Amino acid sequence: MSSIKTNTLKAAALFVSLAFLSCKTTAQEPAKTVESQKIEISKEAKWSDKMALTLMKRHPEAYMIDNAKAPKWDYVHGLVLFAFEELYKKNPDPRYAAYAKGYTDILIEKDGTIKTYELDKYNIDMIVSGRLLFTQYEKTKDNRYLVAMQTLKKQLEGQPRTSSGGFWHKQMYTNQMWLDGLYMGEPFYAQYTVTFENGKNLNDVAKQFEEIQLHATDPKTGLLYHGWDEKKLMPWANKETGNSPNFWSRALGWYAMALVDALDYFPKDHPKQKELVGYLNNVCSNLAKFQDPKTGLWYQVTDKGGEKGNYLEGSGSSMFAYAFAKGANKGYLPAKYKKLANKAFDGLTTQLMKVDPDGTITITDVCAVAGLGGTPYRDGSYEYYVNERKQDNDPKATGPFILAALELNR
Repeated sequence: MSSIKTNTLKAAALFVSLAFLSCKTTAQEPAKTVESQKIEISKEAKWSDKMALTLMKRHPEAYMIDNAKAPKWDYVHGLVLFAFEELYKKNPDPRYAAYAKGYTDILIEKDGTIKTYELDKYNIDMIVSGRLLFTQYEKTKDNRYLVAMQTLKKQLEGQPRTSSGGFWHKQMYTNQMWLDGLYMGEPFYAQYTVTFENGKNLNDVAKQFEEIQLHATDPKTGLLYHGWDEKKLMPWANKETGNSPNFWSRALGWYAMALVDALDYFPKDHPKQKELVGYLNNVCSNLAKFQDPKTGLWYQVTDKGGEKGNYLEGSGSSMFAYAFAKGANKGYLPAKYKKLANKAFDGLTTQLMKVDPDGTITITDVCAVAGLGGTPYRDGSYEYYVNERKQDNDPKATGPFILAALELNR
């Protein structure tokens, strides 16, 4: 009898311990996951809200964007969460503001140190997330945000430059300017100098556009090459011009977005304002010639629409839709660009969009990443660009998609 009793007690103890363990496992899961399951996405919602709520549902914490496993100071978060801040201005859903703030608060220490950021790499990609800090500082007056912005400004002050004054893309990419870098650095730089320095460095902001415009523009198409090597030493660089061999739509998208966003901080009477508006008109009028007439989208390699392996690409198309729409809304571009932006947006939502039963949305056919040089070596060839891997809902498409939807009120 006693052995039966003992076994019964053992079984009961095992049951209790298993029940305790299962409770413990559940309790350890992040609380936000429960919240994400509560997110409902209405069919009637605007595209900007649909995409933002999709991202929040799939990535309960903002640092998880791009499937990140741990918090990291990174440019894709700056891009997407800037779009969240712009969305919050139009639709003040407190969840949007909290989502963006969650990212800055997990990465900015009490003393203003930016976790995972390394100033001495002089990587211009790391500047763009600083745009989020203006909003947080303005709302809270918490000094840590100011200190973090000052750190990023310090990077710009020490950023290596070409002999004529253009920022290198990174310390490791010597003497090189990439179109991407204009978006990564200039909108932050322009906002910082206007907010804290009475605009004293706006000429230097304009200088960056002048340099890339002067050196990377193709005289035949009017498009800009992805990268320019001042010393013409890189194997990818043209021995006469220093330019990389192809036009990549996302690089051109970074450039067009850089112009419309930096122009927010140039007063109309600033001597460089008209010049930047001219650059925007140049690049947009030449991009319009390569917009696919059927879908309204752009190809991965911008000027080679019919060639083998080329495809209509989601991030560049989203970026152009945003730049065209904002440019027209602000009066920098003729009104016809709003129509072209709407056509591009129609292409994104009908050709590249998947809608799941729970209302979440996915942009397909997005180039995950592309660059020049490095290891393994990226040669900038046509074959290189069309064979880079694709990633659904890559942040380089989702952020600009939200911004385009807002500018077009779609």
